[in-house]
Amino acid sequence: MVITITFIIYLVLMLAIGIVAYRRTQDLSDYVLGGRNLGPIPSALSAGASDMSGWLLMGLPGYAMVAGYGSFWLAGGLLAGTWLNWLLVAERLRVYSQQAGDALTIPAYFEKRFHDSSHTLRVVSAFFVLVFFLFYTSSGLVAGGKLFETVFGFDYTLAVLVGAIAVISYTLFGGFLAVSWTDVVQGLLMVGALIMVPLVAIGELGGMDATLAAVNAKNPELLNMFTNKDGTAITLIGTLSLVGWGLGYFGQPHILARFKGIKSKDSVPAARRIAVVWTGISMSGACLIGLAAIGYLPEGLGDNETVFMVMVNTLFHPAVAGILLAAILAAVMSTADSQLLVSSSALAEDFYKALFNKEASQEQLVQVGRIAVVVIALIATYLALDKDSKVLGLVSYAWAGFGAAFGPALILSLYWKRMNKAGALAGIIVGGVTVVVWKQLTGGWFDVYEIIPGVLFASIAVVAATLLTAPPVRAIEERFEKVLVELRS
Repeated sequence: MVITITFIIYLVLMLAIGIVAYRRTQDLSDYVLGGRNLGPIPSALSAGASDMSGWLLMGLPGYAMVAGYGSFWLAGGLLAGTWLNWLLVAERLRVYSQQAGDALTIPAYFEKRFHDSSHTLRVVSAFFVLVFFLFYTSSGLVAGGKLFETVFGFDYTLAVLVGAIAVISYTLFGGFLAVSWTDVVQGLLMVGALIMVPLVAIGELGGMDATLAAVNAKNPELLNMFTNKDGTAITLIGTLSLVGWGLGYFGQPHILARFKGIKSKDSVPAARRIAVVWTGISMSGACLIGLAAIGYLPEGLGDNETVFMVMVNTLFHPAVAGILLAAILAAVMSTADSQLLVSSSALAEDFYKALFNKEASQEQLVQVGRIAVVVIALIATYLALDKDSKVLGLVSYAWAGFGAAFGPALILSLYWKRMNKAGALAGIIVGGVTVVVWKQLTGGWFDVYEIIPGVLFASIAVVAATLLTAPPVRAIEERFEKVLVELRS
């Protein structure tokens, strides 16, 4: 009963924020990017919270419980990716997206960056946004379903529907402002839970030395980063697959939207420091939860992705447990809302306006965006109803898709003046298709995480297609030079 009341209070608070943001949402720029007026703290926490999703509190602790120290390869790759994304992309994308006709979405940025009057770049990019976000959003709803099923004993289908309704409600009303403001609350709640749970668990076991001794007693191989749990050496393919997750950051539309929405380029350094610290603490805590669970829980779990919930229910009073379990809901909501928002903006801005109604008013575009939120959420909910779905598995596929489709094209577009429309189009298509095809192959190097060949082949495609076709027109080069001047100022 106490946990139920805690969840209700939390959901009411999030919906209240959505209503306040609704009153401040006047046009599509407000709805999609919050009027480009976020400070460094909300930008950093919103980027982190929307990035990590339910897999940070479910997928990663569950993986750490199985892999032990091996999970730090994954966490290290993600931490490096977070830092490099803020360092290499944030400032330039903030400046360039505004210079490029105030591009609100990634597909719009590519179109305006390369003066593509045919809308081909925009439509192809939006297609990949929608395809991969269906899987990504579905992963969040699966996490929410497991949460409500485990905590309240709901039927899994009902649990998924409850989570979907909660997310749709405030995303529908408030757009980017609601998503960003709630992400600040949710980001703080998530990191608080990821600090408290492992500290209490390790304390119950008698300290870190006792915790490691308990893990060692069950399986000493879990305390070796270079071996699997069965004692075999971690292969090069396995290590690259874990570290390679860091490559995905450069192409995630819901994270890149935070870079475009930040108040100015001068706010980026402070936001970068906050984001890196938040990410480092959060992922360390998630890995430590999995390690502590190995020593604390007498037997393994049927579903390792429920380890955070089991530990919270075991260690804490129901009143505290309710707050900590709300962190999972926070993680689910903070990512799913961002994904729904980016997907809806792709439909409103990149399909509806670009192809069907070029004269659409701001009010019409906001309404189309809100309708798109509902439609996309319903499809993602349908995909999430498969109870056997794994949060980390769904996330890994979508993460690779975005990283390969958009990452190489985006980075090169920000740094290479010679790059043209043909290069961008080739990189996006080759990256996205490689991930889809590679996922179906097995054996030898085909077992490497699909983001690595996707990024490699996409990068080659961008360079080859650019050099084999005509240079961009002078106007594109002049804008690039103007952006460089602004970055130096």
